[in-house]
Amino acid sequence: MATKPIVITDEGLKKITDDLEYLKNVKRKEIIEAISKARAFGDLSENSEYDEAREEQSQVELRIKELEELLRHAKVISDDDVHTDSVNVGARVKVYDFSRDEEIEYSIVGSTEADPINRKLSDQSPIGSALIGAKQDEIVTAATPGGELKFKIIEISK
Repeated sequence: MATKPIVITDEGLKKITDDLEYLKNVKRKEIIEAISKARAFGDLSENSEYDEAREEQSQVELRIKELEELLRHAKVISDDDVHTDSVNVGARVKVYDFSRDEEIEYSIVGSTEADPINRKLSDQSPIGSALIGAKQDEIVTAATPGGELKFKIIEISK
């Protein structure tokens, strides 16, 4: 069974590789030191510091595997892949939000990079998926958990 590629921008790729490098080269060493210190306290059966360090080690190793798997299946969208004739992953889109009566600018990103607070919408989110493929001056409707929202595409840029 083929795994679906995970769409990611250049910025997202850098963040993931930086996180992975930190976990492998810094965090692992910190945890090994914590385990060594905890072992020095003696009886491991009642040693909460040791248990906590081992649990943290387990969590870090799991996260490393997740990031490595993500990178194996990543399809990187570079600036050269982003076109401004329609909304796509990697594009910035300025829209008029009819419900708020205001203009808003969003960046459309892959699902692993989504950060709605900073207006980075996943291409798989209700609003992001509604915007994908839309052209300038087009009106789109997004079915969100809070109800339908309408947007007019004002500008698409890189």
